[in-house]
Amino acid sequence: MIEIIPAIDIIDGKCVRLTKGNYNAKKIYNENPLEAALEFEGAGLKRLHLVDLDGAREKHIVNWKVLEKISARTKLFIDFGGGIKSEKDLKIAFDCGANQITAGSIAITDETIVIQWLAKYGPEKIILGADVMNEKIFINGWEKDSNIILSDFIKKYSGQGAKYFICTDIEKDGMMEGTSLDLYKKTMEENPKIKLIASGGINSLDDLEKLDEMGCFGAIIGKAIYEGKIKLTEISKLI
Repeated sequence: MIEIIPAIDIIDGKCVRLTKGNYNAKKIYNENPLEAALEFEGAGLKRLHLVDLDGAREKHIVNWKVLEKISARTKLFIDFGGGIKSEKDLKIAFDCGANQITAGSIAITDETIVIQWLAKYGPEKIILGADVMNEKIFINGWEKDSNIILSDFIKKYSGQGAKYFICTDIEKDGMMEGTSLDLYKKTMEENPKIKLIASGGINSLDDLEKLDEMGCFGAIIGKAIYEGKIKLTEISKLI
């Protein structure tokens, strides 16, 4: 069964969700992210996608205390992203309890350091993050078009030993209108050996079933859980 991975996005230490990455369109769902994490763990979920949105904007880790608290109080396997731009940021994330980190924009702007991280920490520790629109990767909080095609990005990094990739369709993110099944199907057909984690727009058990059928490793769900579109009780039955 596909890994179901709930998302917690952090701004000012609070659990929020954005729509299409717009910081001005944020909605606070919980003042205490630990509470949300404990709910996920209580439902039987094993993983957590934790994103430091302040860090992404400031270009260095900001909300490391949230990571530290959740890792200390739960047994969730945490992948952490947002603001990881240097070896110092990477060390903070791992020291605070992250099991994996997601290299997003830096995987475009500084390939050398990310390749070094893959060699030093191993492919089980580093996830490559790609936020895409029309199959092109956008960086810096989705504000800048890198002009790099998703398939080329995956090919390059899988050639360096990378296994894990998160792909978010910007147009779908936070919209709860269904996910980019065609994009993920194409990606898996072209790269059957990678562990692809789908993100953006997942809003039904049907989406999860179809992603599972096409061989996706995981599916990140955010707003659909917080808005009750997919209930934790329903997810519990799938685990």
